[in-house]
Amino acid sequence: MNGLFKKIITNHNFLSLANNGLVAVFGFVSFVMLVRMLPQEVFGEWVLFITMGNFIDMFRFGITRTALTRFLSSADEKEAKSLMGSNNLINLISTVGIAIVIFVIYLIFKDSIKDSGFAMFFIWYPLYSFLSLPFNNAQAVLQAQFRFDSMLWLRMVNVGIFMLFLAANFFLKIGIQGILIAYMVSTFISSAMASLLNWDGIRYMFNATRAASKTILDFGKYTTGTLIGSNMLRSADAFIIGLSPFLGTTGVALYSIPLKLTEIIEIPLRSFAATAFPALSKASIDNDNEKVRYLFYLNAGGTTLLLIPVMIFCFIFAEQIVFILGGSDYLITANIFRMFCVYGLFLPLDRFIGVTLDSVNRPKQNFIKVIYMATSNIVGDLIAVFGFSGIILGFSWGIFVFGSEVAPAVAYDMAHAFAMIKTLELVAFVSILFTIIGIVVGYKFLNETLDLRFRDILRVGYSSGILIAKQILLKRH
Repeated sequence: MNGLFKKIITNHNFLSLANNGLVAVFGFVSFVMLVRMLPQEVFGEWVLFITMGNFIDMFRFGITRTALTRFLSSADEKEAKSLMGSNNLINLISTVGIAIVIFVIYLIFKDSIKDSGFAMFFIWYPLYSFLSLPFNNAQAVLQAQFRFDSMLWLRMVNVGIFMLFLAANFFLKIGIQGILIAYMVSTFISSAMASLLNWDGIRYMFNATRAASKTILDFGKYTTGTLIGSNMLRSADAFIIGLSPFLGTTGVALYSIPLKLTEIIEIPLRSFAATAFPALSKASIDNDNEKVRYLFYLNAGGTTLLLIPVMIFCFIFAEQIVFILGGSDYLITANIFRMFCVYGLFLPLDRFIGVTLDSVNRPKQNFIKVIYMATSNIVGDLIAVFGFSGIILGFSWGIFVFGSEVAPAVAYDMAHAFAMIKTLELVAFVSILFTIIGIVVGYKFLNETLDLRFRDILRVGYSSGILIAKQILLKRH
């Protein structure tokens, strides 16, 4: 039994799941505390700061992270040092460039930005970009080296310190500026830890070579677009909602609650994808398409089956789950969460199609897939937020005026609240549509390389899961 326990806790999938799971729990608790701690408008600004920051981070590290993971997984010691050195150099240059651009934009449009919900991002992100650089470099290096235990410690330090501050802040009652400073401090500490332990490969900066940089950039020119596009699939919702005078930061705050719950649902998916990518890449480099095909079936089918009961549970108890996270003020977003539950059923297939396309050296096709998804998402969001919202508002106002005895001003407030929620539900529905589009486009590209059978996805996932369960039970006995 002790041997089985040791084998489980040292398994890459378990460590990756623990990495994402424990960090997500810390992040979830921090999110709940911020919801209770901040007014809706200020909380909406915080969400925009985090959302825009994550989007820019995809641009900063998208060009290097996937490429480094793919090539570092099979590199010898000399090649590894060159790759890690080039990774650090490229990311430093991109961070300096992005920070300068954001600072200049803020200086030019200072008054307009201060009056919007994006002021927090433009003021604080340039500093954050430098503080988080070693932390993000280390995540890519450790993943490629299958060092998920070190990834876990690093991320726990990052989110744990911030969560402890938020817990203390219930008594200290420090405002948003103090919260932002604490966020920067926790990021700095985790980055310092990564550099001191050389988990980010900073000591190999001078081992950077033109050949290694070219290898990363040639592969990364497509994965950058893919990661940016993937991030846009989620951040575009908050960004477009934030731009709407009708919805504003209140709409962003309301939408962020069911969206956060969806991120928690994705924990096992992100974990399995993190461990699957290096294995898929190695099989592809070894020209073992049979193994690549099997790993794709196993991961896409297995995680889909794993998520089905979770989605059903969340769909049924949506109100209770939303209440636990946001309280009674956010109960009106329960149906939005239900739509995300349907969206969650399609996520494993979409995610592993993308991961497998990158692993078989078809990042261009994965980029095209994401472009289709991002375009349909943005167009759908714009139609929902700036098109249907006005129609819904006018129609519902008429019903409230002529269908009840309330004053027109009261009827307008009622109609505004109703139209806001229905508009946000439409935005969530768009997520289902663009995911289906991505699956269709991506499967077509992947099928050209691997000659897939769609029915084998769930069949292999199910049969492999049963086999693993039998092996565990036999070892226990």
